[in-house]
Amino acid sequence: MKARIDMDFVLVFTLVALSTCSGFYLPGLAPVSFCEDVKGGDDCQTLIQLFVNRLDSVESVLPYEYDVFDFCKDDNEKRPSENLGQVLFGERIETSPYKFSFKKDVKCQKLCTKVYTKGKPKDKNMLDFLKRGMQLNYQHHWIVDNMPVTWCYDVEDSQKYCNPGFPIGCLVTTDGRAKDACVINSEFNKKNTFYIFNHVAIKITYHNGEGEGWRGARLVAATLEPKSIKNSEKPTCEGLPMEVPGEFDSDLKITYTYSVTFEENNDIKWASRWDYILVSMPHTNIQWFSIMNSLVIVLFLSGMVAMIMLRTLHKDIARYNQVDQGDLIKVPSLQGKSISYEDAQEESGWKQVHGDVFRPPMKGMLLSVFLGQGTQIFIMTFITLFLACLGFLSPANRGALMTCSVVLWVLLGTPAGYVSSRLYKTFGGEKWKTNVLLTALLCPGIVFADFFLMNLILWVEGSSAAIPFGTLVAILALWFGISVPLTFVGAYFGFKKPAIEQPVRTNQIPRQIPEQSFFTKPVPGIVMGGILPFGCIFIQLFFILNSIWSHQMYYMFGFLFLVFIILLITCSEATILLCYFHLCAEDYHWWWRSFLTSGFTAVYLFVYAVHYFFSKLQIVGAASTILYFGYTSIMVLIFFLFTGTIGFFACFWFVNKIYSVVKVD
Repeated sequence: MKARIDMDFVLVFTLVALSTCSGFYLPGLAPVSFCEDVKGGDDCQTLIQLFVNRLDSVESVLPYEYDVFDFCKDDNEKRPSENLGQVLFGERIETSPYKFSFKKDVKCQKLCTKVYTKGKPKDKNMLDFLKRGMQLNYQHHWIVDNMPVTWCYDVEDSQKYCNPGFPIGCLVTTDGRAKDACVINSEFNKKNTFYIFNHVAIKITYHNGEGEGWRGARLVAATLEPKSIKNSEKPTCEGLPMEVPGEFDSDLKITYTYSVTFEENNDIKWASRWDYILVSMPHTNIQWFSIMNSLVIVLFLSGMVAMIMLRTLHKDIARYNQVDQGDLIKVPSLQGKSISYEDAQEESGWKQVHGDVFRPPMKGMLLSVFLGQGTQIFIMTFITLFLACLGFLSPANRGALMTCSVVLWVLLGTPAGYVSSRLYKTFGGEKWKTNVLLTALLCPGIVFADFFLMNLILWVEGSSAAIPFGTLVAILALWFGISVPLTFVGAYFGFKKPAIEQPVRTNQIPRQIPEQSFFTKPVPGIVMGGILPFGCIFIQLFFILNSIWSHQMYYMFGFLFLVFIILLITCSEATILLCYFHLCAEDYHWWWRSFLTSGFTAVYLFVYAVHYFFSKLQIVGAASTILYFGYTSIMVLIFFLFTGTIGFFACFWFVNKIYSVVKVD
């Protein structure tokens, strides 16, 4: 009877939850309805507001605000509020003078005219900066109803690519070669001439809500076609392209115009309105190839570990536990002879170092600090990717990914302090104050110092990615006001706990390590240890770097989470394998080696980032180069702590496991 009541309760609770979720939308993602006219009490809007974001380029790391390029601007509107993630990513969303009413087509609307007078230094500087932007292929990023306004064009194999941005103009070089966007028009052919895209033809696609329980329409697509047109005082939006000569030897007028058309399409649902942007990115097949490649590596490593654990190691343990000192054990050997206990001891070396394998490592303070920070990063990454898989951190929810990561890192100071202090106590350390302070300040301090130096460069260059002083103060407040105290709380509980009990006693006198072969020496083993984990992630890493530096939209968090799990398994298994080989060679210095073996994957990441810089990017300028490698260094440090922590705890579990099941007198 009680079970029946419990089942009824669960059923009712599920129905209530589902009915509640049916009207729930993620923050910032609720649909907005648009109508031609608004009646009393209606939730419809008639005016469509177009927002402008920062301008960026694949040839420069420096993004700039919309106003810096002297475009038409709206001085009467206020900038919408931005979350922490948007500020850290350098997004600067502003209102624009592009405003139009729903379902009212506009043929050729003049926006403003910019006049550049010869002889005025200010006008010359403005025009030079605009031409520099065209030369470096800077791109607009516009937003309508929280959706990017895309420029769709045909690429090879009759496929259509939709770019969430469009160039401000293009350049035909002195040798007559059309650069970048200039190839779209054969009229762009004058040498040493810039062609500015001063007219945009915008098309808004909407889904009609009649018959679906809601009034009005919802926007499901926004596309545009940039054009260069030399307009007169009364623009017609037709004619020759608007030329900006390389030499500023006469006055120049640039008139900006736009046109708007509306199109109804009830086949596209509001919930899937991003699909036409994401589907046009031809990455899915490559992603599946990446996953299959990673799975093959994991299966290979799993087979190796299983062979060691189930055959070699199991046989060793059974042999050691069945003999008493001086007795004979009848174990088949290659010659068919009996093997004594002493012979069994000599046959495999990992048992011989049982009195030294848990000897505290050198620089145990630093290792415990790294492991505490690595634990904090690991939990933060796991929760962030899990939430991203559920859709909470989708591209439509701007800045949510970075905001979530920062907030989680701040709140996870307690696990960092606990792990660091507990391991430091296990290592026999007594300087607990130094341990807690280093855990709270060392790695975050390095990251903040690097970030602050990069921010100074951005500030000097006038980039929109420069973090405002108030935001820097807020980050420091989060760090010292929340993260540091939580680290102290975790350390308090960690030091109150007893040290981790080891399965075997440690000898007073260290055992001498025999001469090692080349492959069991520390450096070759560490270098080899990072190859397989990096092989699992390098394809996914290409798309991540593209999203950061080539400004491509990243949305495949399901693939990324799967690769994350594969990386965990690969780092663990590779470290366990090499640890076993080193113990068999009677080298018991495994503490740091287990951390560095998987942590060396970060070195391969850095090498790949260098290769990506020279082979895939067209970045020019010293400032952009310094910024690229400065931010890459932060990524490498975080990845080093993350992968090193995974390898250490996998090896720690393995060593404790094998020495806890053998009988040692």
